[in-house]
Amino acid sequence: MDDEWLASHFERYRPHLRAVAYRMLGSLTEADDAVQDAWLRLSRSGADDVENLGGWLTTIVARVCLNTLRSRGRRPEEPRGVDVHVPDLVVSPEADSQPEQQALLADSVGLALLVVLDTLTPDERLAFVLHDMFQLPFGEIAAIMGRSPESARQLASRGRRRVKGAEVPVDPDVARQREVVNAFFSAAREGDFDALVAVLHPDVVVQIDTGARHAGAALVVRGSAAVARQVLSGLQRSLGHPATRLHPVLVNGTAGVLVTRNGQPATVMSITVVAGKIARIDSIADPDRVNRLAAGVLTAE
Repeated sequence: MDDEWLASHFERYRPHLRAVAYRMLGSLTEADDAVQDAWLRLSRSGADDVENLGGWLTTIVARVCLNTLRSRGRRPEEPRGVDVHVPDLVVSPEADSQPEQQALLADSVGLALLVVLDTLTPDERLAFVLHDMFQLPFGEIAAIMGRSPESARQLASRGRRRVKGAEVPVDPDVARQREVVNAFFSAAREGDFDALVAVLHPDVVVQIDTGARHAGAALVVRGSAAVARQVLSGLQRSLGHPATRLHPVLVNGTAGVLVTRNGQPATVMSITVVAGKIARIDSIADPDRVNRLAAGVLTAE
């Protein structure tokens, strides 16, 4: 098999492989690295003895992801003011229909699910993701982990129990989501506390991941009144700045917002709307991450 044949067939599987790696790692950069690793192995070894190329590549990517997850547990954590980590967000224009974006978001890979997946052990995450999301048989999953099929089954079951209930019943109508999001930002601009509380779920949770190293940089706020006060003390000032612009985007398939200042990406916000109320806001305000995640959206405008 020549290099051109290998490359063309690999490209057919790339969206699937990236979707697997994204669910495994919650990081688009690490997912791309895992997919690239699979290509390098394929280009070196060829596929003459491979009967099922897609399955073989999925196995390679899964092993790379498992090693990455295990190495995370061995690395000392960098100090953070508050333990807040928002997984990488898939940011796209509202009319986006690129195959790779669609593959990443297929089967409802919502942010709430990714957050819970981060709490699983590496082996639980691999077993759950490969079996429950991609229907791989336990025999193949066991071979990747070096365990028995029954052990793989038990790991997937443990992961399933912990993940159960993580996906909230998000309003399926993106246009309706956008109405709620617009009402939220309108109330914030006007400094209307009551209007903010009215659009927020009573148990709303806000998480802001700044990626900063100094204490107190990250933020978690719970409850509609507390969130409304935080918005009025912080977000309102930002929105009032003439260099600030809000860009409506899709974030993991739902209505979100990209905030720019002087044309530069500043914050990306995932906003979860449930029954007409905002139930969760997850923001990434780490300039390096926001710039990377939002680059394609700004280029498309």
